[in-house]
Amino acid sequence: MPVRDVRPGGPGLFVPLPGAPKRYLPLDEVRVSAGFPSPAADYEDKRLDINDYLVRNPVSTFFFVVEGDSMQGAEIFDGDVLVVDKSVRPRHSHIVIAFVDGQRLVKRLFRRSGRVALLAENPHYPPLEIREGQELQVWGVVVGKFKRFVT
Repeated sequence: MPVRDVRPGGPGLFVPLPGAPKRYLPLDEVRVSAGFPSPAADYEDKRLDINDYLVRNPVSTFFFVVEGDSMQGAEIFDGDVLVVDKSVRPRHSHIVIAFVDGQRLVKRLFRRSGRVALLAENPHYPPLEIREGQELQVWGVVVGKFKRFVT
């Protein structure tokens, strides 16, 4: 699943601006029930800054827009905005942004017993085995995502 270019003339990423003003949004402490609502719910408001919630290292965090359907099983869909942190050490089973022979992809990293592969989360896409001579650069680890339901 390639990651679509979103910045005119740039490498296809949004860069958070260090020192940008915080934008707090109301956060209700009451959990949203996916079943039956609790009649005993206590209503107390907090404030949520999306940067504080999703961005741990502003200088190493970037945002990418997803293009394609190979990661649907991981709840990553076409048009979602991924939050990617370059300072997180990539490990087996992390979802990563990687370059393979110059192509930028979002996939699940598989690293076991000397075998390295990038796995899709859609059965219509085969694993991408990294073979000798292929160039693989794991650029960053996906730490979150944004999804817009209504435009």
